[in-house]
Amino acid sequence: MGFKCGIVGLPNVGKSTLFNALTQTAAAQAANYPFCTIEPNVGEVAVPDPRLDELAKIASSKEIIPTRLTFVDIAGLVRGASKGEGLGNQFLANIREVDAIAHVVRCFEDGDVTHVEGKVDPIADIETIETELMLADLDSLEKRVVALEKRAKGSDKEAKEFLDLVNRALPLLRDGKPARLVERKPEEERLFQQLGLMTAKPVLYVCNVDEGDADKGNAKSQAVFDRAKAEGAVAVVVSAKIESEIAVMPPADQTEFLEAVGLTEPGLNRVIRAGYDLLGLVTYFTVGPKEARAWTITKGTRAPAAAGVIHTDFEKGFIRAETIAFKDYTALNGEAGARDAGKLRLEGKDYVVQDGDVLHFRFAN
Repeated sequence: MGFKCGIVGLPNVGKSTLFNALTQTAAAQAANYPFCTIEPNVGEVAVPDPRLDELAKIASSKEIIPTRLTFVDIAGLVRGASKGEGLGNQFLANIREVDAIAHVVRCFEDGDVTHVEGKVDPIADIETIETELMLADLDSLEKRVVALEKRAKGSDKEAKEFLDLVNRALPLLRDGKPARLVERKPEEERLFQQLGLMTAKPVLYVCNVDEGDADKGNAKSQAVFDRAKAEGAVAVVVSAKIESEIAVMPPADQTEFLEAVGLTEPGLNRVIRAGYDLLGLVTYFTVGPKEARAWTITKGTRAPAAAGVIHTDFEKGFIRAETIAFKDYTALNGEAGARDAGKLRLEGKDYVVQDGDVLHFRFAN
């Protein structure tokens, strides 16, 4: 479905190292100087979900196909990016195209890795990036106000609605607050998103720490967690250096390595899951002898639209969805057991698909 999470941050905080580990490639050059990433690199990653393996085992599926999330590695922003400093204009345009922001902040000391601001202060780094995004949003809206006011004087209802949203966002941005704080009704969300405001996007803070702090973090990462909690954002701790080592290991060696460094799973699993949750996504499954497959939808999606993720014909000709909850499918050893126990439900067009549902769609050709 094209859900994209953009990796942003100041130069030399570990963005490209994290991206390389996420995609298990060296597509993004990681180097100790600003602007080593000139074009945004794009990589798709599988969303780790042990439920899929469990379903495949029960159904003896020949193939397992996980759902995926796209990460975009965006070059480092610097102070003044909103005015074109560094490669600001290009990078800001890249950020506008993603659905959520994974903001990598440096929470480690290393004299061999230059910090563009001359000191390691993750909160100051966050404020630098957010200020640049707010200034860019402010500039964008101020340029649109006059045209919207002219259109709103006539009979253009949509222009009036846009202008109302803009007039609610401008005071916040002028006061140094992100556009995501704009109070709005659910029915206004579509138009609000069309404004393309970067500070309206949900944020995941990724605290990049030393290897020794990869499990529980440190004082710097805790400060980021406290900020995230205060603003309703999400934060995770990861050591990009460890993750880059794990990414190139054979699966058999990864478990032993993780145990040696005191981790139960790769930190990237937390990053991917957090990004998935941040976008308000859920997973449903289709299971059979040929394949067990996970599908991504947004929370609140009804059955016909969920079917349309597989193929548009499924949505157009939707009749019903044969539905089994994950816990029932596994507890009753598959579809036959669930049907015999009365746990296979026939759901219609108004059914809101739940996370973990195992579905089989019936549709008219």
